[in-house]
Amino acid sequence: MPVFLRVNDIDIHVLIDGPPGAPPLVLLHSLGTNAHIWDPQMAELARSYRVIRPDLRGHGLTTGTPGPYSMALFADDLAGVLDALCVGKTHVGGVSIGGMIAQAFAAKYNARVASLILCDTAIAILPAENWILRAAKVRAEGMASIEEAVIANWVTPGFLAAPETAGLRAMLLRTPAESYAAACEAIAAADLSASTAALQMPTLVIVGAEDKPTPVALAQALHNAIAGSSLVVVPGAAHIPTVEKPAEITEAIVNFLTPATTDYFAAGMNMRKQVLGEAHVARATANMTDLDRDFQAFITRTAWGGIWTRPGLDKRTRSLLTIAMMAALGHEEELKLHLRASKNTGATPADIAEVLMQVAVYGGVPSANSAFRIAKEIFKEIYP
Repeated sequence: MPVFLRVNDIDIHVLIDGPPGAPPLVLLHSLGTNAHIWDPQMAELARSYRVIRPDLRGHGLTTGTPGPYSMALFADDLAGVLDALCVGKTHVGGVSIGGMIAQAFAAKYNARVASLILCDTAIAILPAENWILRAAKVRAEGMASIEEAVIANWVTPGFLAAPETAGLRAMLLRTPAESYAAACEAIAAADLSASTAALQMPTLVIVGAEDKPTPVALAQALHNAIAGSSLVVVPGAAHIPTVEKPAEITEAIVNFLTPATTDYFAAGMNMRKQVLGEAHVARATANMTDLDRDFQAFITRTAWGGIWTRPGLDKRTRSLLTIAMMAALGHEEELKLHLRASKNTGATPADIAEVLMQVAVYGGVPSANSAFRIAKEIFKEIYP
């Protein structure tokens, strides 16, 4: 879903994919491209995440402004996008300059970042003089003057004739020269050494084995700078592996965001809090006795840790399925619980009304009638 958002002094074009109730995932593109470099990852990532892909300032369909640009300015643009979309904490990923912006955003808006995915990027991309010279060249001679050199860095020689590379070439040539130059100058001025070394959120560093602008050595330095981060090197890929090696990038991201669960109780408790709310879980925990202690551990470990955490369905879909089953089976207390929780899962009253109509056909009109009555009571409570 494409949207335009008025943020700061510009109109930002944003692509949004995935269920409304799914965990948000921001993906930022590289210099001289646009949000579409992440297209190959969408079929998989949008199943479980609400993926937010803005075009950077002066790129794609987003308004361009004269320089100077800075990583802080780009980070503030992203904060404005998230504010406009009412997104609090999110996973943030980026390629090249997008990865530098992600680092800057995480440093300035630390509490809003759940994890980082830093792809073919670095703490600093030196020498700065090269970026200054490139900025001057495109201002004087236009984007076509750097076309061949840039494309040769973006993909490996064997991928130059691919139709996807033609798409990358079109993105580059359609980028306004002034916006591109101002972004080059932002890279020249950026040294994120101190702020990135202080980051503590889970981080994945990805790099193409044949990347020239940000080679494996820079990715290794970035990995070493962020305690606890992991590093994935993608064979046969250059600077934009999301396009050249899409399956490998998707797999690396999915494995990072949904690691294999070993502690089902802890995973279940975390999911239970996300869906039912921390206050509810705190009350339930406080009210436990020896009689139901094992039962509470069982449902936390099995239902919440073993089923709700599975990546195959997003929270909104699981929420609607649960509401339908509770309504059809006449489990009114559990129905009330999950109707209240729908505010946390992205399932809207309109969604729930459709589900209850389905229940009327396949579970019986009396069951749906009772469920509609209960839903109206709960919605008055949670949507005053």
